[in-house]
Amino acid sequence: MKVCISVHGRFHAFELAAGLHRRHALAGLLTTYPGFAVKRLVGASLPTSAAWWLEMRRRVPGLAIDAAALARAFANFAADHLPDESDLLVGWSSATLEAIAPARGRGMKVILERGSSHIAHQTEVLSEAYDAYGLQFSETSVAMIEREVAEYDIADAIAVPSAFAARTFVARGVPQAKLQINPYGVDLHRFMPRAGARPDGPLRILFVGRVGIRKGIPDLLKAFAPLAGDTELHLIGPVDPDMQSILGSAPLQNVNVRGALPAAALPGEYAKADIFCLPSLEEGFPLVLLQAMASGLPVVTTPPSGAEDILSEGQEGHIVETGDATALREVLASLCGDTGARQRMGAAARARVESGWGWDDYVARAMALYEKLLT
Repeated sequence: MKVCISVHGRFHAFELAAGLHRRHALAGLLTTYPGFAVKRLVGASLPTSAAWWLEMRRRVPGLAIDAAALARAFANFAADHLPDESDLLVGWSSATLEAIAPARGRGMKVILERGSSHIAHQTEVLSEAYDAYGLQFSETSVAMIEREVAEYDIADAIAVPSAFAARTFVARGVPQAKLQINPYGVDLHRFMPRAGARPDGPLRILFVGRVGIRKGIPDLLKAFAPLAGDTELHLIGPVDPDMQSILGSAPLQNVNVRGALPAAALPGEYAKADIFCLPSLEEGFPLVLLQAMASGLPVVTTPPSGAEDILSEGQEGHIVETGDATALREVLASLCGDTGARQRMGAAARARVESGWGWDDYVARAMALYEKLLT
């Protein structure tokens, strides 16, 4: 079996490609990252074809390109650079449409990777959430929705990272048999429980991700406000422009809005924390959830994070209803006041990810799914 990975950006594609390469199953990696950047990120040289100019247009303000146009341009690049003797194309959603027919013409099966819920579900949920704050959700265009829905229809299979995400596809008419559920993995050597005793100072609740409405930050700020006397909340990640007005009127005592940090700094940030909180309104299966668990932290999250696939309520953490700031406050307050529960849940979280949630485990599951599709 030979697999071609096609991704506009990074996501978890590089870990998948590196794992396939180690198993002699990677036909090629098509990406917007140049080969040297791929090697720096995964520590291995992979057979790479790069549309690096598209990455420049995505990152450099003066060269900015519409998301749908970027997706279409990369899909056309992928169509022109499919490797020979490949059995399977695994392409990222929205940026694979134009490559599907050429892949089929070479006798390849096509799997679409979708890291979140169905795009129509995602757009509906976030449009309602933004509207509640008098804002308009405009991140996903009609053109992008149409592209993805077309991909969903014609792909041989759709890979999603959680049972929650799969249900949003089934609810929109996608057959269950077309869905492959494969939760992601984590580097168990890079993300480790804190060594030694807890440092002195206030308890620290940690969030990592985009600081915005989608991740439930307004609910987290409301829930945290009554706890601020002897506890800190650290928000690590880029701040969405739409959050600025909300942050301007929110209670921010002991709230540290840190901004984006280098990836190399994240293990140290988890090691300083006591609780990890991710109250998302819409997700797929965020890597930060696994990183926090691997770091030995109890997790407080919501169903859209895919938590049901890895958390048992009250064992490794808590799952609260989406948008319920009161329930979120009660759970956080309980954990802040119970050192034994934090330690017990944190140890259980680490043990859970050690039992089948490394990147090698993810790649092994993916290959089993690929083999099944090809037979």
